Amino acid sequence: MSRASLEKDPREVATMFDAVGKNYDITNTVLSFGQDRLWRKRTRRRLDLAPGDKVLDLAAGTGVSTEELAESGAYCVAADFSLGMLRAGSYRDVPMICADGLNLPFADNTFDAVTISYGLRNLVDFRAGLREMARVTKPGGKLAIAEFSTPVIPGFATVYKEYLMRALPAVAKVVSSNPESYVYLAESIRAWPDQEELAREIRANGWENVGWQNLTGGIVALHSGTKPLD
Repeated sequence: MSRASLEKDPREVATMFDAVGKNYDITNTVLSFGQDRLWRKRTRRRLDLAPGDKVLDLAAGTGVSTEELAESGAYCVAADFSLGMLRAGSYRDVPMICADGLNLPFADNTFDAVTISYGLRNLVDFRAGLREMARVTKPGGKLAIAEFSTPVIPGFATVYKEYLMRALPAVAKVVSSNPESYVYLAESIRAWPDQEELAREIRANGWENVGWQNLTGGIVALHSGTKPLD
């Protein structure tokens, strides 16, 4: 079994996700108690896409999030650096490309919106990733980042951390094709910035009008912003 370290060597992370592609979607649904579907819908609604919009879904994995975004009628491209994940979702009717989030193969000002769900913390340099996403977004274009965050309900944060470190890896042994990767998942979530800190980083790396909405008590935070016009 393969897993990446928190040093986030890109090859390690890609290899780890290659190994989880087979059961990735069902594992996430089980581990989130079905909340992952709600989170995808909320991301689509936050972007408020229109038919004809061009959207980049970065770290799209199997394309399940891209498929949801395409419900808006927008032209949505799934990009991920794990070929194994893309192959696992190759049956989905969305365009897919293998791409590095720090060196995207798109021209400046290409997309009306860019989104990344639960993948920003997997980049070896997430700040550079934010700047690269801004580069390929049109001035005035939209950003949405769905990422695991810090629960805001008193007392719940402790319960959640216990779930991450104990129950999540145990459940993953039953449903995942690579349970070891979910130890990395738990550790990387615990090490991730909270809502306010991440918002500051987004503002400092190419975006304005940054805010966030807590989902499921702050287990997930949906950050949004826009690219400056000048």
